[in-house]
Amino acid sequence: MTGPHLLDEAVARHDDAEWARHALELIQNDQRRSADTHLLRLDLPALEGIDIYLKDESTHPTGSLKHRLARSLFLYGICNGRIRHDTPIVEASSGSTAISEAYFARLLGLPFHAVMSAATSAEKIQEIERQHGTCHLVADGKGIYAAAEELAAELGGVYVDQFTYAERATDWRGNNNIAESIFEQISRERYPVPTWIVMSAGTGGTSATLGRYIRYKRFATRLCVADPEYSAFFEAFAKGNPKATCDRASRIEGIGRPRVEPSFVPNVIDRMMRVPDVASLAAMRVLSRQLGRKVGGSTGTNFFALCLLASRMRADGLKGSLVSLICDSGERYGHTYYNDDWIAAQGFDLAANEQALQTFLEAGTLLI
Repeated sequence: MTGPHLLDEAVARHDDAEWARHALELIQNDQRRSADTHLLRLDLPALEGIDIYLKDESTHPTGSLKHRLARSLFLYGICNGRIRHDTPIVEASSGSTAISEAYFARLLGLPFHAVMSAATSAEKIQEIERQHGTCHLVADGKGIYAAAEELAAELGGVYVDQFTYAERATDWRGNNNIAESIFEQISRERYPVPTWIVMSAGTGGTSATLGRYIRYKRFATRLCVADPEYSAFFEAFAKGNPKATCDRASRIEGIGRPRVEPSFVPNVIDRMMRVPDVASLAAMRVLSRQLGRKVGGSTGTNFFALCLLASRMRADGLKGSLVSLICDSGERYGHTYYNDDWIAAQGFDLAANEQALQTFLEAGTLLI
């Protein structure tokens, strides 16, 4: 007669569990110390009956919308056991996400490595390094995915992969995500349910959160995604082609991708607009003058699409509100978007679009 079989057991490392609890506490305490971002209302008398709001994400501790995403990605990685007490963190980024992730890696005492295009603005690189991150620049922006995977394997670290996990790391049903914040802040305004929310796509995670939340709460709000000139997202939406690609890199940092990212969810989008880069940068400068401070290029993309929608509403005699985002500050683009020599070298002439947008602000009609 054989004896009883021994039961196999394995126990998780106690130090990893303790570290995870402490890491989550640090991130949650940091969130509690940070107030929500402002919802600014633009004073535009020419748009009688149409109210325009901008959610100012540039006021986060790391200066951009990506602060929310980075926090969610770290929480997701820790709670899933991917990020541990000694994990090197690697990310592929156009800059802003890497800045925010470097902040959280530093908070947790983890090494951080950003893999970015060599065309990334010098200001963003400096911000990552100021947060004790290391930058790895690649000549071809389309190569950042593979380079990040290779670096993570080499370091024995984790490739956070914002482009895959952005749409699932954020709780789109609530938990103070950006959609819930917008609707709470606008709830006592004249038009508490926006006619349109306008957002551009980098990973696609924010538009996915907005679109899902709108549906979940059964709002009549429609979601418009503004895409820059060189990006695969517009074709994916317009033609239903998830394999769409774009051979040129986006000139509007932070948005537009050469491929359709896994976090892009086209079925929650009501309309897309492909905004010419010259229009994005003109809108960026016009809005900066209106606000009295500089905003980034992706905010210009958002603002141009919002102005066009508002102009159409006015022409149709409709009333309501529109909301978009200030994604980051223009201070990060002093050597590019706010440098007239750089603008000229790109072959851009912003004058006509700037004049058209300024006329819209003053008269309510956008003629492009």
